[in-house]
Amino acid sequence: MPRDHRPAKSVRVLLAEDQGMMRGALALLLGLEEDIEVVSQVARGDAIVDTALTTRPDVALLDIELPGRSGLDAAADLRDEVPDCRVLILTTFGRPGYLRRAMEAGAAGFLVKDGPVEELAGAIRRVLTGETVIDPALAAAALSAGPSPLTAREREVLNASVDGATVSDIAGTLHLSESTVRNYLSSAIGKTGTRNRMEAVRAARQQGWL
Repeated sequence: MPRDHRPAKSVRVLLAEDQGMMRGALALLLGLEEDIEVVSQVARGDAIVDTALTTRPDVALLDIELPGRSGLDAAADLRDEVPDCRVLILTTFGRPGYLRRAMEAGAAGFLVKDGPVEELAGAIRRVLTGETVIDPALAAAALSAGPSPLTAREREVLNASVDGATVSDIAGTLHLSESTVRNYLSSAIGKTGTRNRMEAVRAARQQGWL
C-alpha cells in the first residue's frame, strides 16, 4: 500500500539482515502490511544503533549473525541507548543459548525465519503492546538445556580462538597473559566436555553460547 494511505500511527520498523535478498524480501513483505512501515534497513550490526537513533523505529527486527557486531550485542546497546525501541530477534539458528542471551539483552521476542510473514507481522504488533513473543519449540528447548556454563571471559576467549589464533594472539587481543588465556581455555574445554579448544568453540556455537 502506498505510504500516504497508511494509518497515521504505523509501526516503524528497523530491519537488520546481512543477506541482501532476504533483507529485501522481508522489507517488501512487511511493507504490504497496512500498519507496518520499514523505515530503515542495515546490513551490519555496528550500524544498528546509529541508524535507530536517526530513524527512531518502534521495533528493531534483528538477525543474530551480522558483520561488525552481533544482533544480540546490538540488542543490549538498543536497550541502553534507544529504550523506547522494542527488539525482536529473527534468526535462522534456533539455538537455546541464543534465546537466553537474547532475553538477557532485553529482547522482547525471538522467532526463527521459517515461519510465515503473517506470524512475523503479528509478533511485531504484539511486542509493541508490551508482550514477549517466543517461538514455543525454542522456549521448551531452552528450558531443558539450562543456562550456559561458560563465564563471560571464557566466551570471550573462545570467540578470540576462531580462525586459528594462537594463545599469544589471543593474549594480545584481550590484553591478558598467556597463562591466563590457557586457564580460560582449559576451563571452557572442560565445561563443554570437549578435547580441545576448536571442539569447544564448535560445541559452544551449536548450543548458542557464543
